[in-house]
Amino acid sequence: MPAIDILAIETSCDETSAAVVRDGRQVLASVVSSQADLHKRYGGVVPELASRRHVESVIPAIDQTLDEAGVAGSDLAAVAVTKGPGLVGALLVGVAAAKGLALAWGKPLIGLHHLEGHIYANWLREDQPGFPCLALVVSGGHTDLILMEGHGRYRRLGQTRDDAAGEAFDKVARALGLGYPGGPVIDRLAHQGDPRSYELPRAYLEEGTYDTSFSGLKTAVLNEVNRLRQRGEELRLPDLAASFQAAIVDVLAERVERAIVQLGVRKLLVAGGVAANSGLRDRLTGLAHRLECRLFIPPPRWCTDNAAMIGAAAYQHWLAGRTDALNLNATASLPLA
Repeated sequence: MPAIDILAIETSCDETSAAVVRDGRQVLASVVSSQADLHKRYGGVVPELASRRHVESVIPAIDQTLDEAGVAGSDLAAVAVTKGPGLVGALLVGVAAAKGLALAWGKPLIGLHHLEGHIYANWLREDQPGFPCLALVVSGGHTDLILMEGHGRYRRLGQTRDDAAGEAFDKVARALGLGYPGGPVIDRLAHQGDPRSYELPRAYLEEGTYDTSFSGLKTAVLNEVNRLRQRGEELRLPDLAASFQAAIVDVLAERVERAIVQLGVRKLLVAGGVAANSGLRDRLTGLAHRLECRLFIPPPRWCTDNAAMIGAAAYQHWLAGRTDALNLNATASLPLA
């Protein structure tokens, strides 16, 4: 069987990315154009600014990717793109580019779910997961626990009821004046602090649920900061960062452990931007060892938004013959079906 090369495009939020992925696992080229500096002054992503930057960056990113991969449009098997969920203006830029290229080159078009891409970042490893497996997807917009019973077969066990884990990291970092994105900064500070220094809540919700909630934790951190400032007491940033990070990791680890034990699944996938967090990686590594469960975590470069993960997921759609018509549209809110 000849090699299957797919051009993938990802513009769901503030990263303009293109990649060529061969056979769903070999990344021939990957380009990620970050907008972090653009949004840093606002402490978060400004949708309109993100869309405009995508318009400027998407074609240069695609051209550079094809050049580095050494392939032409005629060499490709398909063009894949994130269709949702995400910022609708940002998504539309990628979808429009993908539709235009698919039409010009006469290639199949494949629209992908953003979370599916994050999950399939684990297929860019040398040792690929098998089924069934449990997937913890933790990012700026999502905190989902998903049972994956086969390629394209998903059952969501739990989700966030308010702030996602990555969103909580960013909001707390902004309140502490640490800049954007907040997750990496808090992770670095946490290495220097004591996670037992500040008593912060863990929201485990009602018995039996796999859902999560981090809005109360965020509020507790802000209240603690205000209390210290009003009393003129020292705010020990490394200790607060370590305590905050531990509170998030404790809840996520509890959900994952309970699912592994109750469902009898012995393969755990972690995906999304927060999967790059060292505290979470360390905790889940220990948990997997204790429960005799195989743990799969992508390299940090494939944890944050990128087109390579979209290409990996698109390969399975291509094998199954699942393609989209040229009337494909972007969808801001999209369930993983």
